[in-house]
Parts: sequence; structure tokens; C-alpha cells
Amino acid sequence: MCRNIRPLANFEPPAADDEIRAAALQYVRKISGTARPSRANVEAFDRAVAEVTAASARLLESLVTTAPPKDREVEAARARARAAVRYGT
Repeated sequence: MCRNIRPLANFEPPAADDEIRAAALQYVRKISGTARPSRANVEAFDRAVAEVTAASARLLESLVTTAPPKDREVEAARARARAAVRYGT
């Protein structure tokens, strides 16, 4: 899994549209093997990002959990702590 794609489910406040689109963009970049498509492939690339964004939004809206929503700040602090251990900063 691409490290830049972050979990978006069960957060308070819920994931914003721009967060969902950013994750979709990272996914399409990863599977296409390019960060920026050629002019010949821009339309297909943009269409894929839009479709993955829509599918991801539908998924997030339909997920059901009994767990309490996660706090974004707490999760970000945990990620920073893991990064500090991993990269020794």
C-alpha cells in the first residue's frame, strides 16, 4: 500500500471531499506508475481519479462501526511518533 494514502474511515469530523480525492489521486498515480500523465492520457487519468473518488466516497458513507470515531490530532501524533522511531528524528 502506498504510504501516502491514509485511512479515512471513522474519523470525527468525517473525511472531506478533498481528502478522499487526494487518496484517489495517490492510488491512480501508484497503479499507473506515473505522477503526471502524458497529454495523451490526461483524460483517462482524470476519469480514473474521479471514478475512484466516487467509489471511495460511497464506501466511506456505507461503512458501519461500533467503535468510537478517531481523533485526527491523536492519530497524527501517533504517526509522527512512528516516523521519529523509523527515521530517527
